[in-house]
Amino acid sequence: MDQPLKSPGQNALADAFHAMFELSRTMPAPTLEERLDRLARLRAVVADNEARFEQAISADFGHRCATETAIAETLLVLGEIKHAARHLKKWMAPRRVSTALQFIPAKNRLIPQPLGVVGIIAPWNYPLQLTLAPAVGALAAGNRVMIKPSELVPRFSALLQETISTKFDATEIIVTGVDEDISMAFASLAFDHLMFTGSTRVGRLVAEAAGRNLTPITLELGGKSPAIVDRSADLGQAAERIAYAKLLNAGQTCIAPDYAIVPEASVQDFAERVQAAMRRMFGTDPDNQDYTSIVSERHFQRLEALVADAAAKGATVMQAAKPDDPGWKSKRKFPPTIVVGATPDMMILQEEIFGPLLPIIGYRDAGDPVAYINKRERPLALYWFGKDDAARDAVLSRTISGGVTVNDCLFHFTQINQPMGGIGASGTGAYHGEWGFRTFSKLKPVFYRSPFNRLADLYPPYGTKIARLEKMLRFMS
Repeated sequence: MDQPLKSPGQNALADAFHAMFELSRTMPAPTLEERLDRLARLRAVVADNEARFEQAISADFGHRCATETAIAETLLVLGEIKHAARHLKKWMAPRRVSTALQFIPAKNRLIPQPLGVVGIIAPWNYPLQLTLAPAVGALAAGNRVMIKPSELVPRFSALLQETISTKFDATEIIVTGVDEDISMAFASLAFDHLMFTGSTRVGRLVAEAAGRNLTPITLELGGKSPAIVDRSADLGQAAERIAYAKLLNAGQTCIAPDYAIVPEASVQDFAERVQAAMRRMFGTDPDNQDYTSIVSERHFQRLEALVADAAAKGATVMQAAKPDDPGWKSKRKFPPTIVVGATPDMMILQEEIFGPLLPIIGYRDAGDPVAYINKRERPLALYWFGKDDAARDAVLSRTISGGVTVNDCLFHFTQINQPMGGIGASGTGAYHGEWGFRTFSKLKPVFYRSPFNRLADLYPPYGTKIARLEKMLRFMS
């Protein structure tokens, strides 16, 4: 850093970064064995402390369904580690690249190399998975890693800091504190790559701070991910699957379906089917242990404001209970909510919801959903339901989004051989599996000249020899 940091926390952060930075330059290429060892130790952090992580996350949320933590966090991280360890030798191997005819018998290779020091700014909504899944790719690629957890999950952050420090040297991977002075300084460090997962608003600030150091960034953001219900869809099936995806983690999921676009004649029927599915899965009792709390009072009040604004502007609100009912509010659980008749002037269709609220929009013509989506920022995810392959392919070809699941929601995220990433306001870059390894690696092109190449014919003084060579090159072009 050119400017000295002022607070003790910022100075400690800078010292930790520079220790990593120096070693990344003097010892830039960990061996396969060293990388596998780091992955094994990361696996032990997760596997040995699974119950503690579940309890810490639940305490931070007020209540987090243990099954959701296991399925959506722990198992996904363990799967990432297993996949990386199994394929790492192949990923690290130099890759053959064809050589232009005029340079044969020379050869080309692409050699994957670590970038150096990778910074990860993690979110609160899936704190274990969205912190450690990127770290898997960064460690597999041979980097040293600094992690800044979210201040909204302090118990989890403290536990991660503790458990990582017992398995890793501070120059391999380190978890910082969550104090405000550290948060402000973290993105300004001269990382070799910085990954941020969170809101689009904060993502812009992170990108601006990273840009001062020309730090490459991966941004996993969010936005308003639509669920299109085609006229050919099984309405009950679509309703059930959208209801589940909307209420997983109480809607606090960056790829949750933000709103549904349904044939106009089916809007009320669909809304009733969604409500019935929500009640089957999560009931109407705030004590239901399968239903997760909203992470903070501020976020709870934000959801209340979205519903109040929609109701004031003429939407029909369908709820099993009122959010201010004591049984719900005391547990910071927001009742599953369906908003029928939402219009573009309502905040619920302008802001990313990030909660258990589902606006439903009706459409008349088959092209209306695509037109509506394409007038707005490109979403992180898009969901399409139906049986008409031609209609499906028309939507896929005419919309651009970070990822798509057809006839379900969320599950493109779980495909480890597919990249996960947004586009435009929903993010940039990608990770998961080999895509994470590539993101956190430099594929260095190397040209090996053969002694039999006549490249010296290109050297001055130019004359008839260069004319002959130029003629040959033109013929080959």
